[in-house]
Amino acid sequence: MKLLQAIKEAFISINANKTRAFLTILGIVIGVGSVIALLSIGQGAESAITGQIEGIGTNAVYIMPGNDTEDVKNPKPLTLSDADALSNRNRAPSIAYVSPIVMGNAELTYSGESINTSVMGITPAHSIVQNIKVSEGLFISQTQVDGRSAVVVVGPDIADEIFGKHTGVVGKTLRINGYPYRVIGVTEAKGGSRFNNPDTNVLVPISTAQMRIIRSNTQNEVSFIIIQAKDSDSVDAAIKETNTILRESHHTQVRKPNDFTITNQQDFLSVAQSITGVLTIFLGGIGAISLLVGGIGIMNIMLVSVTERTREIGLRKALGARKSDILMQFLTESVLLSLIGGVIGILFGWLISIVVGVIAVNAGTILEPQVGLDSILLATLFSAAVGIFFGWYPASRAANLEPVDALRYE
Repeated sequence: MKLLQAIKEAFISINANKTRAFLTILGIVIGVGSVIALLSIGQGAESAITGQIEGIGTNAVYIMPGNDTEDVKNPKPLTLSDADALSNRNRAPSIAYVSPIVMGNAELTYSGESINTSVMGITPAHSIVQNIKVSEGLFISQTQVDGRSAVVVVGPDIADEIFGKHTGVVGKTLRINGYPYRVIGVTEAKGGSRFNNPDTNVLVPISTAQMRIIRSNTQNEVSFIIIQAKDSDSVDAAIKETNTILRESHHTQVRKPNDFTITNQQDFLSVAQSITGVLTIFLGGIGAISLLVGGIGIMNIMLVSVTERTREIGLRKALGARKSDILMQFLTESVLLSLIGGVIGILFGWLISIVVGVIAVNAGTILEPQVGLDSILLATLFSAAVGIFFGWYPASRAANLEPVDALRYE
């Protein structure tokens, strides 16, 4: 039997049982649509997270106090003295900027409105290291750091929440833990997730934060330090220089491990991509289960079709049809059902992805599902494979029927 003839007969058979064929195809549509939609959401989440990390810059290096190693006991905190040592160009020629940061929780109040949020004490270098720009007003200056000025720069989300708007707020006064601070700037909207959203920043001079917001037992202690290498090629050299300087500053013995932890952007990217990769595989697996259920539906319907057409099969064999002809006839019908469902499922999954993207935008979440060519090819090939796999047994059963027994079947 020629392939075109087999396809023609498959269409005739499908057309003769429209309702049954529709329900069979529906299972494949849901399965393929689920695979496409869930994979696109997973890839969109990966793109959003890695985009936020890359937006900070690939040559940023984070220095955190402490170390998970059991050999480190009573680690020394990071201080402004450590930041000053790292700023020495003679000792650290690969480091371009150093941004010490102190963090603490505080209450912001304005005209009866009150919110609890984290406040960061920073230096002017923070805007360069974290790629922060102001949409209106000015950023914190070194003069304000030296003078312990009661000034604050806020992110647009915080401005919207406390003032009801994020424009025209420069010059207003809000209270942080009861102390009045003058708003000198609002940062540009960048967006981000809850764990890393620069639009929710509340920035004050580091000296002001140490005096009024974060109290520490160690003089000039900071929460962590961010450094920026001269360029992406200098990151490894900057890390080595940081390691050497801080070990000397903390008087760490030669064979003792560091009492601080150094992490660069690439480490964050690797972890994020690993997590989102597992998430994408997990979501794709859920969709594949739906496709598997659809495949079982195809097998069920094809077995029913073989039973109903037993006499037809016997008649065809009696007239000279070969085993391979019967096998191709039923296998073609199974694959055709699966492929039709696959094509419709791709469009259905694409539509779901668009709807999810719109919902995410309206909810203020940066998530743009990405329907990639690889997802479409995977879903198409998988749906065809499902048709072949679950159609093989019914087709083989039909092909192995004996003509005499088939003709006697009632």
